[in-house]
Amino acid sequence: MKKIIFLVDMQSFYASVEKARDIRLTNKPIIVAGDPKRRSGIVLAACPLAKQRGVKNADRLWEAQKKCPEAVIVPPRMEDYVKVATGITAILENFTPLVEPYSIDEQFMDVTGSQKLFGSPYDIAEMIKAAIWERYQVRARVGIGENKVLAKMACDNFAKKSKSGIFWLKKDNLEEQLWPLPVGSMFGVGSRMEQHLRNIAIRTIGHLATCPVERLKRRWGINGHVLWMTANGIDYSPVSIHSHESQKAIGHGMTLPCDYTTRQDIQVVLLELCEEVCSRARRSHVMGKTVSLSVSGANYELRTGFHRQTTMPVATNVTMEMYKYIIKLFDSFWDGLPVRRLGVTLDKLQTDRVIQLSLFEENRDRLLKIGSTMDSIKGRYGETAILRASSLLPSGQARERANKIGGHYK
Repeated sequence: MKKIIFLVDMQSFYASVEKARDIRLTNKPIIVAGDPKRRSGIVLAACPLAKQRGVKNADRLWEAQKKCPEAVIVPPRMEDYVKVATGITAILENFTPLVEPYSIDEQFMDVTGSQKLFGSPYDIAEMIKAAIWERYQVRARVGIGENKVLAKMACDNFAKKSKSGIFWLKKDNLEEQLWPLPVGSMFGVGSRMEQHLRNIAIRTIGHLATCPVERLKRRWGINGHVLWMTANGIDYSPVSIHSHESQKAIGHGMTLPCDYTTRQDIQVVLLELCEEVCSRARRSHVMGKTVSLSVSGANYELRTGFHRQTTMPVATNVTMEMYKYIIKLFDSFWDGLPVRRLGVTLDKLQTDRVIQLSLFEENRDRLLKIGSTMDSIKGRYGETAILRASSLLPSGQARERANKIGGHYK
């Protein structure tokens, strides 16, 4: 029996939630965007009415307003979007226990075993759409395939453009339906890869599907093989409810509210980022042995910055231990130019149930206990209940970040 996999996507998710919240916005073009005063004036979502005027996700806000001057600009409310996304997951789980969130507005479902109870794939898709609309007034689109790759491409290339919002992409019909599309329409092909493929005369998905796989492997290794498999509708990965449970790394990054030009200001934010990463590691009961630092410059035309990593002698989730190596990386590779974005990552994770003690560091056990105590205070009284003194400096961002989810206000 062939698998029946769904990719359920919410149309203009953030914008749809905002329209459902305020009925006065129903027939108005709306744009969900960050605060331009803090350099986050980027379009996160635009409703269909705004998109008809040419507004696209990731447009700069001032560009979007030129395209659609009458658009209502709404700040993002990430906490609400997360709650709605969680509620939609609960709706999908009424049809099958095999639900795998792919992003905040996309979820995979395996409904192979649900057909005897709920009917054909089309019937199930219609019931899902109706249930989501009734509860949240958000329109869902459903791509159907025998694996996740086909379901995703069915949704992106066909269901989103069809009146019904449902499309079943079958392997038998790939040559007629999928292969004529531009290669940039294929799942897994970004703008840079599209250009690479066009440079070797691969302009459609069909060209990629019929290209000798060895040629692609010689050029891009395993990634070339994956591209060929995707073009041919081959994907062996199952829908898994455990796909996001095991982390390979823990990281945090942020775009700064203004150009940071001094080491003193930058190190304040680096310490805050290390604090967040180590706190998450402690909550997950893991430690990491490799740290990495990403620094991006303030000039988008002339790219500056670096990404470097180093391995520590022992694994840790102690903030100051991680920070010591992060600041060494910064001092070694910073070119002195203004900084726009910073990111730190703790990698090579392992359980914190086994700890490497040292004969030469008497205070390590004390440092571990301090971190756990700080986490406990924050968990009970809020993220800003206890802060490092440096976070009170003008360059500190911890208090501002406490009001956000995913970099956007709750």
